[in-house]
Amino acid sequence: MKRLYTVICILVVLLGFGFYQEKQPHKINTNHIPTVGILQLTEHPALDAIHAGIIAGLKQSGYTPGKNINIDFQNAEGDQGNLKTMSSKFATENVDLSIGITTPSAQVLANTVKNTPLILGAITDPKSAGLVKSNEHPGGLVTGVSDFPPMKEELELIKKIMPNLHTLGVIYTSSDDSATSQYHQFVALCKKEHVNVKGYSISNTNDLNQVATQMVQNVDAVYVPNDNTVASAIQTLVNVANTKNVPVFPTASTVVKQGALATIGLNQYKLGVQTGKMAAKVLKGANPATMPIEKLAHGDLAINLAQAKRLGIKIPDSLIKEAKRNGVIYK
Repeated sequence: MKRLYTVICILVVLLGFGFYQEKQPHKINTNHIPTVGILQLTEHPALDAIHAGIIAGLKQSGYTPGKNINIDFQNAEGDQGNLKTMSSKFATENVDLSIGITTPSAQVLANTVKNTPLILGAITDPKSAGLVKSNEHPGGLVTGVSDFPPMKEELELIKKIMPNLHTLGVIYTSSDDSATSQYHQFVALCKKEHVNVKGYSISNTNDLNQVATQMVQNVDAVYVPNDNTVASAIQTLVNVANTKNVPVFPTASTVVKQGALATIGLNQYKLGVQTGKMAAKVLKGANPATMPIEKLAHGDLAINLAQAKRLGIKIPDSLIKEAKRNGVIYK
């Protein structure tokens, strides 16, 4: 019996120690120049803007690349295999902190670089993506910035520009957790606002032309959630939509510049700056487990007047004035 009690006591001590260890914040060695690994899914204006913002945010927080911080930037060029290889590189290098730009990048980093902090660079819904216990209380080594868009305001914008809207199409990538989650929430919002919506999903960019061609036969406008696959081939979608004079409403202003019509989107550069500042806090000793996922407070109105003219759509003067005052207009 004494032997049994002894074993039980040892187990209790070990479990208690493990629990204690889990609760302790990760300690970063502040006596050397830190190395930060940044992993980006692919080259794209919106993602490039996030990357540039991250570097700016680090600089604003006192970390200048080449001076008092080392940056290992890796671009996977849209290849899942590259994501794994590059994440393994960060693990081998023992980077002090890693940053994932896009959900796929962050997910691979979380599964590969497990003993150092991970900062999320504009991940739509970290909890749904399995990256944190909750967005309010991450509870581990992962935290960061969400780029969840102001969907209600975006839907209101679509209705203002297209008061006679009958059917709104939504296109997203079925394998993208964040895009899928946002799609379902947007559909629920449309039902609440009595907007008829039709969903169309793709597996990869090879599907986009065919699915988009089918979609524009049946809808009056297209909404694109935060979806890296669709964004990387946005010109294909815009070109197909133009054949039927169907406007495209994205979530990022950089996509408006590429030929979409309008959005109240989050500024990707500002998201990057916020991500860089969060990374700096962790490098200085903050505990990511107690740092809630952050968001940008406001979106920016972006309008492409050249595209509106091409499609024969009249943009309300009130929106043009607002974009001139607090947003951006592409001509």
